[in-house]
Amino acid sequence: MSSAQILIALYTMTRKEVTRIFRIWSQTLLPPIITTALYFLVFGTFLADRIGEVQGVWYAVFIIPGLIMMGVITNAFSNVASVTYMSKFQRNIEEVLVAPIPAWAVTLGFASGGVVRWLIIALIIFLTTIFFVDIQVAHPIIAILAIFLTTLLFSFMGLVNGLFAKNFDSVTLIPTFVLTPLTYLGGVFYSADSLKGVWKTISHLNPIYHMVDLFRYGFIGEMSGNIWIGFGVLIGGIIIFWSWGYMMIRNGRDLIG
Repeated sequence: MSSAQILIALYTMTRKEVTRIFRIWSQTLLPPIITTALYFLVFGTFLADRIGEVQGVWYAVFIIPGLIMMGVITNAFSNVASVTYMSKFQRNIEEVLVAPIPAWAVTLGFASGGVVRWLIIALIIFLTTIFFVDIQVAHPIIAILAIFLTTLLFSFMGLVNGLFAKNFDSVTLIPTFVLTPLTYLGGVFYSADSLKGVWKTISHLNPIYHMVDLFRYGFIGEMSGNIWIGFGVLIGGIIIFWSWGYMMIRNGRDLIG
């Protein structure tokens, strides 16, 4: 295929996912926005006065980057994983595999839905929070890069999970027992600086902690770790899981029932 034809194929797969997102917006866009708003209401409004400041900023402002990242991580993964598995279950993935489309374009096409969906939701959540607190983004370029790379990473992770999944339970296994615990222990509601001893070490070994910390630095200008470690974790993860998904799609093994 020529470069123009590949771009058309990639655009078609992306448009399909974006159309699905807006067609069933009450299922794809509304629930995570409501969930994040409730978290912010409970922790950012009811508890902020008791907690006060964390890392020199008001607690209600401190948790906003973590809440956005928590929604991005769990739902970008689940969205792409479920879409990919349903393509296998309904056997329409066969049409994509036999089409003369490069495997790398198919990999990006499947992940595009999660990326677009969560960039939209992250923007909506941010615009919602400015009605409750006064927010000035400290480093907008870093914040945008962090949220984009995180969305891309977990979309590729969801793609790999969806390709491996043998049943519906397999699609929810990783989000429930791996991503949710790591996310809650990734500094969404607290600063790792407040931890002592082994717990602080464990927190720094959590890759999601570095993603949240990087986005928080871009958002409020404060972080506990290192900016380069955050970017390194994200870029390294993207390379690993994109390559993994690419190899599975190129080989086509176990993808056709």
